[in-house]
Amino acid sequence: MEKLNKVLTELGVSKVRLAKYLGVSRQMLYNYLGQDTFASWPKEKSMKVMCLLGIKDAKELDDIKITGEYIIEVENRLNEGVKDITSKEVLADLKGFNKKEQELLSDIINLLKEKLSEDKTKDAYNSFRYLYHFLQSMENTKELKYILAYMSKSMGFIEPNEFVFNENQQFYFESILFSAMTLYNNGGASKAKIADTHKRFVQEIEHKKEERLSRTQELNTAKVQALRELGYSEINNENAKEVLDKIAEIQSRKV
Repeated sequence: MEKLNKVLTELGVSKVRLAKYLGVSRQMLYNYLGQDTFASWPKEKSMKVMCLLGIKDAKELDDIKITGEYIIEVENRLNEGVKDITSKEVLADLKGFNKKEQELLSDIINLLKEKLSEDKTKDAYNSFRYLYHFLQSMENTKELKYILAYMSKSMGFIEPNEFVFNENQQFYFESILFSAMTLYNNGGASKAKIADTHKRFVQEIEHKKEERLSRTQELNTAKVQALRELGYSEINNENAKEVLDKIAEIQSRKV
């Protein structure tokens, strides 16, 4: 098992993914890896590991050469194996979506689960928290979709001239973002200028928060006045429409 552990480490195969590939818990996998030989493993599990590594017998572990090509081969087999197992778990909750949508959602969910389960520094948790905010805001801020397209293109996942949103706007946005990323990567701006820009960024956010707070306070004031004028003490299902209409009327008086 020492040789197997070494090969898995050099391949970068995590215990989480291997356990998922084998269809066992991490604790059970640790129990397997604590055995002296494959003979103590359930035959089905030992055969799956050898299939993953592309060998027919445990003795061939000593002959394995870790190359870039071999790593890719193992990674592809691992991905397919994990995908087959987890798809059955995830797709049960995805009724109502077409096949492509199911596959996409399944891949996203599995990737999130894998990254979170391996997260030791909470970087993944914080990144996915920001991603959640990102997704929540996409309907109201079209540029967020352009950011996703830009990143997919820059990482080589899609062609650079693919425009599935507003082509004209996306073209301009990607060009400007490329200039900004080039400036960032090359360190082409002084720290003083960058600090000043970031200060304006913070001020703009604080201004927006103040506007939202002011709007909230205004609505609360109108709500209190509406309840008072209508003789109610609270909003409920029965009077909600009447109160909302009264709030709109109160606000229109100020126009």
